[in-house]
Amino acid sequence: MSNIPDQLRYAASHEWIKVEGAVTDHAQHELSDVVYVDLPKVGAPIAAGAVVAVIESVKAASDIYSPVSGEVVEVNGDLVRKPELINQDPYGAAWLFRIKLSAPAELDALKDAAAYKGLINE
Repeated sequence: MSNIPDQLRYAASHEWIKVEGAVTDHAQHELSDVVYVDLPKVGAPIAAGAVVAVIESVKAASDIYSPVSGEVVEVNGDLVRKPELINQDPYGAAWLFRIKLSAPAELDALKDAAAYKGLINE
């Protein structure tokens, strides 16, 4: 069963958000072995639901969608050198980017842990 921490919020497209955002444990299992990550540029404006990054695994390349709108203020350069961190620690060392929220109310539209568990168990 997937690890789904209660303190996070989740998008239906399998991204989580706290102060950082990344892909869920469920998503990294679906991807399998991650081999490459293309992250957004610092300073880039992003809109909720827009493609913000790409993760490539041995199986496929997957678009990563921003769960909220704002400006990218930091990216996780460790993932460029060690993309396998996504498989090893999806809720810790594998955060993708930090964002300065432009519409904090968008957080209310994201799923809590219980709702996200329901989504992936469908």
